[in-house]
Amino acid sequence: MKDSDLQYVLALQHVPNLGDASAKKLIRHAGSAEAVFKEKKTALLKIDGIGSTKLADLFSAENLKAAEKEVDFIRQHGIETLYYLDANYPERLKHCFDGPILLFQRGNVDLVNKKILSVVGTRKVTPHGIRFCEQLIEELAPLDPVIVSGFAYGVDITAQNAALKHGLQTIGCLAHGLNQIYPGVHQKYVRGVEANGGFLTDFWSTDVFDRNNFLKRNRIIAGLSEATVVIESAEKGGSLVTADIANSYNREVFAVPGRPTDSQSRGCNMLIKSQQAHVLTSAADVVYILNWHSQTAVNAVQKQLFVELEDEEEAVYGYLKENGKEQLDLIALNCRIPTFKAASLLLNMELKGVVRPLPGKIFEII
Repeated sequence: MKDSDLQYVLALQHVPNLGDASAKKLIRHAGSAEAVFKEKKTALLKIDGIGSTKLADLFSAENLKAAEKEVDFIRQHGIETLYYLDANYPERLKHCFDGPILLFQRGNVDLVNKKILSVVGTRKVTPHGIRFCEQLIEELAPLDPVIVSGFAYGVDITAQNAALKHGLQTIGCLAHGLNQIYPGVHQKYVRGVEANGGFLTDFWSTDVFDRNNFLKRNRIIAGLSEATVVIESAEKGGSLVTADIANSYNREVFAVPGRPTDSQSRGCNMLIKSQQAHVLTSAADVVYILNWHSQTAVNAVQKQLFVELEDEEEAVYGYLKENGKEQLDLIALNCRIPTFKAASLLLNMELKGVVRPLPGKIFEII
């Protein structure tokens, strides 16, 4: 995007009280961001949903002046800009009515034809939540998903570090400009994320850091992905806001159940109870609901005619061969394998083209 075009898009983004959904209406009407500023105010006021309050500061000279400074910052720091009408804008976010008209990106991000999963949760993650999160991403790693989160304390950084450990791309959606990192202690992870993924934000370098920014950026986390996973959450929290936004975008939501007495499981239990989220007990649930298995299994069969199985996989295969279709918990019980381990084994066997999942966490030999 040329600097002049970028300046007008930034100027439109800078207008107070306008918002992304209304900005898109103006651009759709006028044909471009630049044309919006050259259109008569009376014509813009005729657009459905655009009132005098939204346009009160549209023609202020401060918008273009501030935009010019931000263009300089963007160019000086090698930041990539993603305009919502351009090909490099994230595909799934294009379908979100309130998705940012402009995103700022740093790193090596590749979202084209990728499986994308957002993983969120409490900053006060429990040891159980950490183990589950790490196990989930380990089990999903053969499918090469992109892991999206908020780079915050707790579940966020656990998920993103687990992604890096298994060589997966990870995207940190920030609640501030790319001129800073919050929390500061996570600065040590920046280089790793930028090497295999990166950071996205719609906040300027001049934006004041505010806790409400976190709620605003959650729409990006929810909008980028096919589904959002909530690992742990109290009765109130940003993760529940992200889940609500994901539901409003008609995306799948998963939540990890916990004991009713566990404070950091109450939010997840509420999502499940109110049918706002699927129960998540293993990676197999994600694979089945998102239908990730079909293409991968076909590819696996095409790649290899003779499949080598590990000892525990052989045991599972032998059990299914003798007993036919069986439910995950019974496979684990009869093979004397923990359920989470059995789910991981079955996922690997599925990738090898040996088994396939059926509704109800049932598996059979192909």
